[in-house]
Amino acid sequence: MDGTPVYLNPDLIEFIEENPDTLVTLSNGKSYLFLEPAAIAIDRIVRYKARILHRSSLAYGKKYLERGRGEKFHHRATNK
Repeated sequence: MDGTPVYLNPDLIEFIEENPDTLVTLSNGKSYLFLEPAAIAIDRIVRYKARILHRSSLAYGKKYLERGRGEKFHHRATNK
Protein backbone atom coordinates (compact mmCIF):
# COMPACT_ATOMS: atom_id res chain seq x y z
CA MET A 1 0.00 0.00 0.00
CA ASP A 2 2.95 2.34 0.59
CA GLY A 3 4.57 1.69 -2.81
CA THR A 4 7.10 -0.86 -1.55
CA PRO A 5 7.68 -3.61 -4.13
CA VAL A 6 6.45 -7.04 -3.07
CA TYR A 7 7.44 -10.27 -4.79
CA LEU A 8 5.20 -13.30 -4.35
CA ASN A 9 5.69 -16.85 -5.52
CA PRO A 10 2.96 -17.16 -8.18
CA ASP A 11 2.76 -20.91 -7.58
CA LEU A 12 1.39 -20.22 -4.09
CA ILE A 13 -1.47 -17.96 -5.23
CA GLU A 14 -4.89 -19.48 -4.54
CA PHE A 15 -7.18 -16.52 -5.23
CA ILE A 16 -7.05 -13.03 -6.68
CA GLU A 17 -10.10 -10.94 -5.81
CA GLU A 18 -10.88 -7.38 -6.83
CA ASN A 19 -13.28 -5.13 -4.84
CA PRO A 20 -11.97 -2.35 -5.75
CA ASP A 21 -8.52 -3.12 -4.29
CA THR A 22 -6.89 -6.41 -5.21
CA LEU A 23 -6.69 -9.09 -2.53
CA VAL A 24 -4.24 -11.93 -3.22
CA THR A 25 -4.63 -15.02 -1.03
CA LEU A 26 -1.85 -17.61 -0.89
CA SER A 27 -2.14 -21.34 -0.25
CA ASN A 28 -0.59 -20.84 3.20
CA GLY A 29 -3.54 -18.64 4.21
CA LYS A 30 -1.74 -15.29 4.08
CA SER A 31 -3.42 -12.45 2.20
CA TYR A 32 -1.96 -9.34 0.63
CA LEU A 33 -3.80 -6.20 -0.44
CA PHE A 34 -2.63 -4.39 -3.58
CA LEU A 35 -3.74 -1.16 -5.21
CA GLU A 36 -3.12 -2.49 -8.73
CA PRO A 37 -5.97 -4.10 -10.66
CA ALA A 38 -6.10 -7.90 -10.75
CA ALA A 39 -5.54 -7.84 -14.52
CA ILE A 40 -2.07 -6.34 -14.03
CA ALA A 41 -1.15 -8.98 -11.44
CA ILE A 42 -2.37 -11.77 -13.72
CA ASP A 43 -0.50 -10.29 -16.68
CA ARG A 44 2.73 -10.20 -14.67
CA ILE A 45 2.27 -13.82 -13.61
CA VAL A 46 1.65 -14.93 -17.20
CA ARG A 47 4.70 -13.02 -18.49
CA TYR A 48 6.87 -14.49 -15.70
CA LYS A 49 5.78 -18.07 -16.49
CA ALA A 50 6.22 -17.48 -20.24
CA ARG A 51 9.75 -16.18 -19.65
CA ILE A 52 10.64 -19.31 -17.67
CA LEU A 53 9.22 -21.59 -20.38
CA HIS A 54 11.01 -19.64 -23.09
CA ARG A 55 14.36 -19.89 -21.31
CA SER A 56 13.94 -23.60 -20.68
CA SER A 57 13.05 -24.24 -24.33
CA LEU A 58 16.13 -22.32 -25.46
CA ALA A 59 18.35 -24.46 -23.27
CA TYR A 60 16.75 -27.64 -24.59
CA GLY A 61 17.00 -26.44 -28.19
CA LYS A 62 20.70 -25.68 -27.87
CA LYS A 63 21.47 -29.16 -26.62
CA TYR A 64 19.38 -30.67 -29.38
CA LEU A 65 21.07 -28.58 -32.07
CA GLU A 66 24.53 -29.43 -30.76
CA ARG A 67 23.78 -33.12 -31.17
CA GLY A 68 22.74 -32.59 -34.77
CA ARG A 69 26.02 -30.95 -35.81
CA GLY A 70 27.75 -34.17 -36.62
CA GLU A 71 28.65 -35.31 -33.13
CA LYS A 72 28.44 -39.06 -32.86
CA PHE A 73 27.13 -40.87 -29.84
CA HIS A 74 28.15 -44.48 -29.47
CA HIS A 75 26.55 -46.99 -27.20
CA ARG A 76 29.10 -49.16 -25.46
CA ALA A 77 27.90 -52.68 -24.97
CA THR A 78 29.65 -54.66 -22.28
CA ASN A 79 29.98 -58.38 -22.75
CA LYS A 80 30.59 -60.40 -19.64
